[in-house]
Amino acid sequence: MTADLLDKAPAKINLTLRIIGRRADGYHELESLVAFAAVGDTLTLEPGAGPALEVSGPYAGVCGPTDDNLVLKAVSALRERVPGLKSGRFLLDKTLPAGGGIGGGSSDAAAALRLLARLNGIAIDDPRLASAARAVGADVPVCLDPRPRIMRGIGELLSAPIDLPAMPAVLVNPGVPVATRDVFAKFKATQGDKESLADVPRGYDAVISFLDKHGNDLTLPAIACAPVIEDALTALRAWPGVRFTRMSGSGSTCFGLFGTADEAATAARCLQAEREDWWVQATTIGKATSA
Repeated sequence: MTADLLDKAPAKINLTLRIIGRRADGYHELESLVAFAAVGDTLTLEPGAGPALEVSGPYAGVCGPTDDNLVLKAVSALRERVPGLKSGRFLLDKTLPAGGGIGGGSSDAAAALRLLARLNGIAIDDPRLASAARAVGADVPVCLDPRPRIMRGIGELLSAPIDLPAMPAVLVNPGVPVATRDVFAKFKATQGDKESLADVPRGYDAVISFLDKHGNDLTLPAIACAPVIEDALTALRAWPGVRFTRMSGSGSTCFGLFGTADEAATAARCLQAEREDWWVQATTIGKATSA
């Protein structure tokens, strides 16, 4: 009997996000430096009949209908490309908030593809996996091999992995999901960052300086949709040791980068005590996450 398989689905963090323009098909071209945090969902695959999905965890109730979950869409996409694909029952422990701009669903789908690859003896660099990832969603390709990269196009054009330092961080979600389409509806091209990404540095201080020069074009539109995002950023900026703060993706999750892990842990503990209705996590961002 084949043993159960398990994988992590780490939170995706957009350290920068530049909106370049809108294509004729309605999708937006973007450029983003993406890294992954050492927190995320957990996905288990019980090989056998299926596919099927069971969701548990603190955010299971906000995942929506199971049939619409990206995990099952990932199975379907890979099955179209791999005849006779073996599958099974997936168990998803949902600990990342939904609609938070940290790619929870996309990372779950990527984890499902990795688990299916292991079960079926498919190499992680098999082009069928990348093709299935693109078919499931724009953020899934970068999550397939969760290492820091620059993503371009609508998310399908990826740079080689970038060796960023492991940066102590605090993630804060103020409990208000934000629909990406609503944020883009409020985006104006005049709000955009004009400078393209190049020569991402490797040292911690140099990375902070680099991030200061490259913003997140969706911050103001997201705050217009959910003003509490500004509250989360303000709360992060107030803590000793914080070196940098920003919103990830289209919101509403924000992150603060700290000088030390102890400073991040203290800030997270105190913020959670002050705002019990917020999701707060001390973590690290930047170091390659094992898939």
